[in-house]
Amino acid sequence: MAAKKFIVLGLGSFGAALARRLTKNGCQVMGVDGNRERVDEVKDELYETVIANVSDRSSLEELGLPDADVVFISLGEDITPSLLTALHAKELGAKRIIVKGVTADHGKLLEHLGVERVVFPELEIANELADRMAWPNVLDFLPIDPDYSIIELAMPPSCVGMTLQEADLRRRFGVWIMAIKDALSGQLTVLPAAEHRLNDDQLLLALGKQDQLEKLRLLK
Repeated sequence: MAAKKFIVLGLGSFGAALARRLTKNGCQVMGVDGNRERVDEVKDELYETVIANVSDRSSLEELGLPDADVVFISLGEDITPSLLTALHAKELGAKRIIVKGVTADHGKLLEHLGVERVVFPELEIANELADRMAWPNVLDFLPIDPDYSIIELAMPPSCVGMTLQEADLRRRFGVWIMAIKDALSGQLTVLPAAEHRLNDDQLLLALGKQDQLEKLRLLK
């Protein structure tokens, strides 16, 4: 299977970290930045690096954006270059565009341009850390989009001894139980049957919206 191809436009702290991680995950990454020092810092780690003004359309035309699985844009605190780059990338045929957002208004403008996703790294990390600290019975927390997350939750005592059907968590809280994990053996039962018996050595992997998961977390 061919490696996925990604282009990272902007090699500041976030862009460089993203490019390095994608490379570590076996992807083919082109890193692009107008600052030679930033490019030099990662040139020996990435598949390809280019020194170019990423908000300049003619420079972007040379990068083969349509050939990339995803184009990432991470251009600091000035929203104008980010918007221009997103506009040009869209017009030049990039299949998927993900952009680091600066402000809520910046995010709205990017969405109007048709980018697939706007990420706010500091906000997302802060929210995840706050949730981990505030939810001591939640062992893991994974946001999967702006609305939905997956949590790994210690079994609520009131559910112990019931079957999944008897606990009726889908109707009561609006969450989906994606899997049940045995905390002692690590064995995972994916998409458990309604007759699955719940015990206090098990963990629930639940998918839902933030308010739904909060209600499930409070279940005693």
